[in-house]
Amino acid sequence: MWGDYQLHGWSWMLFGGIHMLFFWLLLGVLIVALVNWLRRSNDNDDDNDKQGSQGSRDALDILDQRLARGEIDLDTYRKLKQEVRRR
Repeated sequence: MWGDYQLHGWSWMLFGGIHMLFFWLLLGVLIVALVNWLRRSNDNDDDNDKQGSQGSRDALDILDQRLARGEIDLDTYRKLKQEVRRR
């Protein structure tokens, strides 16, 4: 009876260490995943800001082209340019 208990005690100690190792590995993976997720979230926010400035740059390019083709006059160009820069 007692010998059987001690056998299970030793085996549990060996597997308990492995369980602890898996626990710490899982915790580390979760922390790394959280940091990557937060970093990706901040990168997306920066990309949205860049797209906003890129959109206004594209609008200014279109205005320049329309002025060059003679589709709009200089006064209209200036008004539209101010409007684009406000956004």
